[in-house]
Amino acid sequence: MKHASLRAALNTALSVAVIGVLVYALLPNYWVFLITAVFIVGIALQSLGLVAGRTGMISLCQMSFAGVGAWVTGYLNVSGFPGGLPVWIVIGGLAAVPVGIAIGLPALRLRGINLAIVTLGFAAAFDTVLATITFPGQTTFTQVPRPMFFESDRGFFIFVVLVYGVIAVGLEFINRSRLGASWLAVRHSERAAAANAISVPRAKLSAFAISAFIAGISGGLLAGYLGTLVSENFNMMQSLSLFAVATMVGAHFTLGAILGGVLITLFPELLRRLNLPQDVGAVFFALGAVQALSTGETISETWARLGRKLMPKRKGGAARAAGPLPSPARHADGTALEVKGLTVRYGNVVALKNISLAVPARTVVGLIGPNGAGKSTMVDAIAGFLPRYEGSVLLDGEAVDALSATRRAQIGIRRTWQTTRIAPELRVGEYVRLAAGNIGDEELNAVLQWLDCPTPETLIATVDAGTRRLLDVAGVVAARPPVILLDEPAAGQSYAEALKLGERIAEIPQKFGSAVLLIEHDMDLVRRACSSITMLDFGQVIATGDPQTVLALPVVQKAYMGIEVEEAAA
Repeated sequence: MKHASLRAALNTALSVAVIGVLVYALLPNYWVFLITAVFIVGIALQSLGLVAGRTGMISLCQMSFAGVGAWVTGYLNVSGFPGGLPVWIVIGGLAAVPVGIAIGLPALRLRGINLAIVTLGFAAAFDTVLATITFPGQTTFTQVPRPMFFESDRGFFIFVVLVYGVIAVGLEFINRSRLGASWLAVRHSERAAAANAISVPRAKLSAFAISAFIAGISGGLLAGYLGTLVSENFNMMQSLSLFAVATMVGAHFTLGAILGGVLITLFPELLRRLNLPQDVGAVFFALGAVQALSTGETISETWARLGRKLMPKRKGGAARAAGPLPSPARHADGTALEVKGLTVRYGNVVALKNISLAVPARTVVGLIGPNGAGKSTMVDAIAGFLPRYEGSVLLDGEAVDALSATRRAQIGIRRTWQTTRIAPELRVGEYVRLAAGNIGDEELNAVLQWLDCPTPETLIATVDAGTRRLLDVAGVVAARPPVILLDEPAAGQSYAEALKLGERIAEIPQKFGSAVLLIEHDMDLVRRACSSITMLDFGQVIATGDPQTVLALPVVQKAYMGIEVEEAAA
């Protein structure tokens, strides 16, 4: 993973350097001056790409964060604070962080259009504040000086490209870290992220904080670029245009942010030369954003897809050598998971009624029943995804009813889902590390080989649904928790693959030390994997015991297989 992060960072640095050298060497001063603004806007777009592109939240006040950074930079200049512009833009970025966190707080409760309204409201309020105050140095025409050795337009272009490159490389390392993977997980499914022991509030607030910091830096650079600023540089319409372009180009990609900067900066110049109204640009950006949202693919992603088709296909590399699985985790003996008197009501509907169940440590217990019997409701209750229920859930004898889903996952109740919820932008190794924690390369490869999963560098978007289900299992078993809840892990598998998966599930207690509660419809898999099973029907337990005995009971055959009692008795 470290090598992959370094390789991605080097590719990013090289791409930015090549573009910067070509612009500096081939274009006249006027165009170098214009393209400096491209990279400044590109930095603002990178900040927005982090929140919107990677974490899936709507922010319509990004230029307000930039305005905070610009105002602080101007104030430090007027007050004679030492360090010059390189220091001032960092302080301006830090000043925007608490503002970003404050705006991020509503994102803990709000999504979609509601969050958009909150952030747009902040942008409007910021407009009002800026209209009543002036930027430091504006009335006295005090220019923000550029850094030493970078005073000229060409010199400042180099400085801005360097800052852009540092931010882009830094984001590459963050994006490849657990924090970056958690952003994608939250974007794809907050419930699945919580089930992987990810703190959704921490992920969201960290995204807003880092995003505000980067936006604040872009505002400080704009102050150095123009010398003096006015409130119109950071108004609400600027934020809306930024969001539309970020959505269209895919600003969470380094080159996508540069493309967005080209559109925002140079498109008005093109319209001016064609004697067209500037409003045409806003219409074009809006149409581009709608197109990206309707197709689910940004311009950057389209280019990447076409590029992969044109490039010769690489043969799959040999899997890394993997030794035997490490020794299983040592969890407490006795009953790993116990459910007492669990009752779940949805209004007048009783989904589960007085359910009791025990899963001994280092065993596999099956939970079966027809559709609508209450199996998934029970898993949701155990894992902490129901707002309320009656009864109690105990892990190693301790009640966990007051704990959130994230906290339950952190202390040892992990689950998979009926439908895969893995972020397709992740690679196999990134996802397993996200789910399991920072396990070593040898253990990672051993787990993947044990389940016949693809190699760590495989992009999850390229694998089929059945393989993604195996990756779900790989993630939870690699975490080695006391209790694993497997919710129909064989979905999407062939009969032979399901039987093999059953053998692997049966090995989990011995190889990983975890107890397993398996929810499954495939009875052959259940027979292979489980030492005992519990049968639910209409939210009640109708049978418990070893698989052969329970499956032979007439009441089970009638409820689950549709066989009448008389026929079963005969």
